[in-house]
Amino acid sequence: MSQLKPGTIVDLTVKKDAKTAYILENDVRLPKERGSDALNSGDKVTVFLYEDKKGQLTASSTLPDVSLNSYGWVEVADVVDRLGVFIHIGLPKDVLVSKDDLPLHTSVWPKRGDHLFVRLDHDRRGKLTAKPVTEEIIDQERDRAPKELMNQPAGGHVYKAAKIGSFIITEEGYRGFIHHSERKEEPRLGQWVKGRVIAVKEDGTLNISLRPLILESRDEDAEFLLTRIKENGGKIPLTDKSSPEDIRDYLNLSKAAFKRAMGKLLKEKKVTQNDGYTYLVKEQED
Repeated sequence: MSQLKPGTIVDLTVKKDAKTAYILENDVRLPKERGSDALNSGDKVTVFLYEDKKGQLTASSTLPDVSLNSYGWVEVADVVDRLGVFIHIGLPKDVLVSKDDLPLHTSVWPKRGDHLFVRLDHDRRGKLTAKPVTEEIIDQERDRAPKELMNQPAGGHVYKAAKIGSFIITEEGYRGFIHHSERKEEPRLGQWVKGRVIAVKEDGTLNISLRPLILESRDEDAEFLLTRIKENGGKIPLTDKSSPEDIRDYLNLSKAAFKRAMGKLLKEKKVTQNDGYTYLVKEQED
């Protein structure tokens, strides 16, 4: 038999029945699992190979959904800043997704309970690891979204976090893109998000917004803007004549959203503008 490697599924013969484990050929241990069928010497068993906490090659009769050749959704079990995140694939030992395969900023790393779409792999030392899905694989495997999804709710997990925006796979298997202007804050990799479809592209992909409809958004943005002015000592260096870039850098709002929110506050006489600044009206300071 060729050299056995962690992450592979193989058929091995039972050599001996020990107290806590079956000893398979090549002296691979198969720990006994509660409720599993008893095995006898000479039986053939299909197992998944992994290294236990001592680094010993070990077998499991539980076959994970994710493998070296197939992707699957798995839950994040733990986060270790200096290493990456550990995912649970149904084995006694969790598998590492290296920090080298995660976003540069840890603020958008997955948290425990998030889900990543990964396949298994080996690092340079031959240790079992996991790799997040690539855009190429997503493009090969995704379904084409129908035009009827326009303006419909859409939810899914983020599989890629980028400066330009967030990419998700919806629960129906469609690829969705959330431009940075269509979210209040950047979602984490692996986070479940829910929004609405604002475009169905010709290639069958979706554009999705996490922002509420305009009237709801205007009210939320007005409250956000009022809070920022209060936090900044009662003024901010922006008016409705400020550039879109300055507004985006300071508040992460589009100019259109900013003007709607500012118009509401001006109409309600909660703020005034002068010399390039917006000021809180005095009675609003309490």
